[in-house]
Amino acid sequence: MNQAADLTVDARGVATITLNRPEVHNAFDDLLITHLIDLIGQARDNPQVKVLVLASTGKSFSAGADLGWMRRMADASHADNIRDAQQLSALMESLNSFPHPTVARIQGTVMGGGVGLVACCDIAIASDNAFFALSEVKLGLAPAVISPYVIAKIGVSQARRYFVTAERFSAIRAAAIDLVHEVVLATELDAKTEQIVVALLANGPQAMRRAKELAQVANPLPCTPALRDYTTGVIADLRASDEGKEGLRAFLEKESPAWIAKR
Repeated sequence: MNQAADLTVDARGVATITLNRPEVHNAFDDLLITHLIDLIGQARDNPQVKVLVLASTGKSFSAGADLGWMRRMADASHADNIRDAQQLSALMESLNSFPHPTVARIQGTVMGGGVGLVACCDIAIASDNAFFALSEVKLGLAPAVISPYVIAKIGVSQARRYFVTAERFSAIRAAAIDLVHEVVLATELDAKTEQIVVALLANGPQAMRRAKELAQVANPLPCTPALRDYTTGVIADLRASDEGKEGLRAFLEKESPAWIAKR
């Protein structure tokens, strides 16, 4: 496997998309986002697929946005930032609306957009060594594009806390706020993921598809096209703002940003 992400489909109809950038903790940039959209589309169009597993190699599930990509977009035009954010939004929606059950297999670091990927999956199984953070505000940004999916998963109350604190929280805490469904020992992660997959394969494929539709239709916080336009506008504005540029500069230079009072 030598690509940034890989798709395999086994004889049972289980598709697995694996993020494969362990050297950068499976952070994603514009190229990986486009590639993931294509892989999800391939799995969607494959009539043999019954279940999709989202996994990753290395120590981390996904550290969110790649810093090199963020640096480029901080200097890009507002129009380019809108187009770029629309691609990230398309990735989240393609995973969220995938017609068959989706399972996230989670280990290690899960930051920013990585939390969005987890929120877009139907079932999330985390290793006990996983930790999570919606860390965007530390960089002068906001979890804009992923917000509809994260809020639908953890609720408004928890989002109001974690969106603004950017604090890290454990896998146990992630389960308590419904971001993940189960937490297991690292040595049991593969076995538990397989147990869930086997349970899904025992069910009627079309029945599961319609059951998933029921949950989506009944969702009190649907991600409408208007909401997606709003969230992409928010992140495009913040990326180009003085605060967003200062936050990224400070992070890259390992300094405190200007909004933190110097002592």
